[in-house]
Amino acid sequence: MVRKVLLASPRGYCAGVERAVDTVEKALDLYGPPVYVRKQIVHNLHVVRDLEARGAVFVDEETEVPEGATVVFSAHGVAPSVHANAAERRLQTIDATCPLVTKVHVQARRYAAEGYTVVLIGHAGHEEVVGTMGEAPDSIVLVESVADVARLEVDTKVAYVTQTTLSVDETGEIITALRARFPDIHAPKREDICYATSNRQWAVKEMLSEIELLLVIGSRNSSNSNRLVEVARAGGVAAHLIDDESEIDETWMDGVTVVGVTSGASAPEKLVEGVCDWFRARGVDDIEAYRLVDEDVEFRLPVELWRELALAETQR
Repeated sequence: MVRKVLLASPRGYCAGVERAVDTVEKALDLYGPPVYVRKQIVHNLHVVRDLEARGAVFVDEETEVPEGATVVFSAHGVAPSVHANAAERRLQTIDATCPLVTKVHVQARRYAAEGYTVVLIGHAGHEEVVGTMGEAPDSIVLVESVADVARLEVDTKVAYVTQTTLSVDETGEIITALRARFPDIHAPKREDICYATSNRQWAVKEMLSEIELLLVIGSRNSSNSNRLVEVARAGGVAAHLIDDESEIDETWMDGVTVVGVTSGASAPEKLVEGVCDWFRARGVDDIEAYRLVDEDVEFRLPVELWRELALAETQR
């Protein structure tokens, strides 16, 4: 019988997600609905539904946005071709790409311009990877595993960048394999896996010895949430990814006394509260934070929106 729930810290929204969600909300306040959003602004079903209820319209491609309308680009970043298409359609664009993803785009472009083959460590098809590869499609090759590194055929100097939401441990293994194959490989000055992804993985590792089950709150398409599940399982602890408390299976609790709860970087804290309420309704009163770590990273709103908001303020 579950007697205690431990809440991982840090968990939930990162600065890039907070900025992206704020961007859509403030654009809706400023321009009124509809505001179009290319792809999911962040990978969380609840966030998307909440914004839809306020008047955001989510589309798969910028070519679906009516000419001259306002469109927000998601936190995952877009390829230059998307900007070109938007300009052709005279769209008013607001780029909510996370600054840490933008950093990877800039690095990839720079390496390609300097004649490097750029090895991108990431997951095929993920929006962030699609956007990064679009920066220099002729110079970037994707690797997803150590086995992929062994198959690389490269005849130029080599550099690497990574998707920001990967497993710290798995990425470390791939980088080790790259260094073994290409001793002169050029590396980013600072690792590309974002602070929030690595912090949330670290927080899970820290609590594994205290728990018998981990619930990760996050949507199926959230890369960083999936990595949290993998981290727990790699440490020998059963783990499940849930969108909210409605997906909890009571049979998971059989023989379990302490449950850990965390949430991916796209999951709002209200979902954690919902899971806590689920346990309270079943008689679990001992719910506490496992250590307390504050993240004080903040990102300014996209410049094109910030300017418009400032202008609107002066005209009041």
